[in-house]
Amino acid sequence: MASATASISATSIVPRDLKAVQIAAVRHLEPSISTSTASNAPSRRRWAAARPLRAVEPGRRGEAVAAPAAAAAAGAVVEGEKRREEVDEVVDYEKLAAELENASPLEIIDKALERFGNDIAIAFSGAEDVALIEYAHLTGRPFRVFSLDTGRLNPETYRFFDEVEKHYGIRIEYMFPDAVEVQALVRSKGLFSFYEDGHQECCRVRKVRPLRRALSGLKAWITGQRKDQSPGTRAHIPVVQVDPSFEGMDGGIGSLVKWNPVANVEGKDIWNFLRTMEVPVNSLHSQGYVSIGCEPCTRPVLPGQHEREGRWWWEDAKAKECGLHKGNIAQEADMLGTNANGATAISSVNGTPDIFETEAIINLSRPGIENLLRLESRADPWIVVLYAPWCQFCQGMEASYMELAEKLSGSGVKVGKFQADGEQKPFAQEELQLGSFPTILFFPTHSSRPIKYPSERRDVDSLLAFVNALR
Repeated sequence: MASATASISATSIVPRDLKAVQIAAVRHLEPSISTSTASNAPSRRRWAAARPLRAVEPGRRGEAVAAPAAAAAAGAVVEGEKRREEVDEVVDYEKLAAELENASPLEIIDKALERFGNDIAIAFSGAEDVALIEYAHLTGRPFRVFSLDTGRLNPETYRFFDEVEKHYGIRIEYMFPDAVEVQALVRSKGLFSFYEDGHQECCRVRKVRPLRRALSGLKAWITGQRKDQSPGTRAHIPVVQVDPSFEGMDGGIGSLVKWNPVANVEGKDIWNFLRTMEVPVNSLHSQGYVSIGCEPCTRPVLPGQHEREGRWWWEDAKAKECGLHKGNIAQEADMLGTNANGATAISSVNGTPDIFETEAIINLSRPGIENLLRLESRADPWIVVLYAPWCQFCQGMEASYMELAEKLSGSGVKVGKFQADGEQKPFAQEELQLGSFPTILFFPTHSSRPIKYPSERRDVDSLLAFVNALR
């Protein structure tokens, strides 16, 4: 499969007057998106007569053959380069989110595609995310689509993917999990370990890491998150934000922008829109499935049940996230504010779930870290993260740090963590060089002074390079 940076799919270059008609028609549907206004939207059959630029020969889907399309595309490339130069400017995304709070999904997606061009892609999960593709199609701009194939999806979902590709004349770029990692997980724990020890490990291998690879080739992505999907974790998502969990192609915190154009749209209105526009939908929806994920972890919901109750139904209903949107999880610490260097307030928040939980990472107590600090000659070198469970940047590096621990297992380098918020923070600031969360320290075998990791890059390769340079 092509890399995440490769062009995935592009809509036809719609003539400017037709684009205006399409946008005006859909805006007439919003925000209520009522099916009663279906007659106001031009039918896809009428569009076909006005869109000769996507004519495709059988067996060569995705190749535009009309000369005008090439000229239009060339102009779009020039405009896109200008827009990408503008993207490099510093943008206040909190302010932009406030400005777009009452905008329609069509307007938000149009703004996102205009700003980021080929450096943004739609994350398509095989459920009602097809609405995002429809909105992108209506803008008349080229767009890209990717999806995560975990290897455990329903047959109906795979058929749905094919329908969507044919309907829009696009190619979806599929991201797959690493075969070696899947093999190791299944051989050590079996095919259904997630029923016994939680779904996070399986999702990390099959979804989170493939997503990280996809996003590393982008500057922004578009998701189908809605506030009403999961009140416990998605109630406060903005329509656009700096991604708190993942990094983009430029690397480092703040290098990826996340667009959530349907954040303020209710599920019923999404479905009215899909019916009005007569787009393909997953056949599982007609069997009682609402939120659709992997086959072993998804089941239909009964009347009156919330849609997320069909996902990981054996777990706590208040925190049903697989890790793709972990930065959403609302913590009381978010209300405490941050200081200039990004560290949050001193007091720890009771009840916040711990992070970096794996057998490969040693949880150091205060006496433990003090002992490690006093040793002038250690049997093994250590790498230790000073963290706060509620810190979004700590949460954002959780997967990479856990992967680092797995890679260093058996290498002679010990991997540890020390919770340095609350009453431990003054000690960590004075003795452990804590400036902001997370702070990463390397304790060599023959030095009493730990070495602080200086970079904002917290991907596993950068961390491993740091360790290998000092071990």
